[in-house]
Amino acid sequence: MRDRVDHGVTRGTFSLDGQTFDVENNVWVVGDDTECVVIDAPHDVDAILAVVGDRRVKAIVCTHAHDDHVRVAPALREKVVAPILLHPDDRPLWELTHPDYLWDLDLEDGLVIEVGRTTLRVLHTPGHAPGAVCLYAEDLGCVFTGDTLFHGGPGATGRSYSDADLIVASIKEKLFALPDETVVHTGHGEDTTIGAERF
Repeated sequence: MRDRVDHGVTRGTFSLDGQTFDVENNVWVVGDDTECVVIDAPHDVDAILAVVGDRRVKAIVCTHAHDDHVRVAPALREKVVAPILLHPDDRPLWELTHPDYLWDLDLEDGLVIEVGRTTLRVLHTPGHAPGAVCLYAEDLGCVFTGDTLFHGGPGATGRSYSDADLIVASIKEKLFALPDETVVHTGHGEDTTIGAERF
């Protein structure tokens, strides 16, 4: 039996550049019946733990450091005693939310994270944020794109630390190299596929 992807939704706010918006974030948990990895830590520790269940959390992997993706990462770390992983290029964004302490381990392009029988491969996809990453689970036929790629196209740019040309280049180079049938699990909203989003 192969590993599974579990999903929850949390509600809260996203703040940057002096503006605040109400948002709903997806929570993705990947693993088997014993252990798992949590992808992003938005808004509500208890809601995330409800998706985790009684499994051991091996890591909290942040796709980027906007506050709606990392706000409760330190509190979740204390609850489950697992390291927070983030790409170091997102340090300026992380420090806007958590100025007094850092994450535990650096993500880098090509890094492999193993959980259960699944391998998550880190794809550095800057543009929405300098340290934005996606996580490709070839075994499960899916990729977790955070806010890099959505149903309907690339993630938002136009705010501090973002770059519209760079996000397009990242998507074309890293994500469009994946098979068309790869399911895209996004940071907000519904799933899509790589093939459906090609441009």
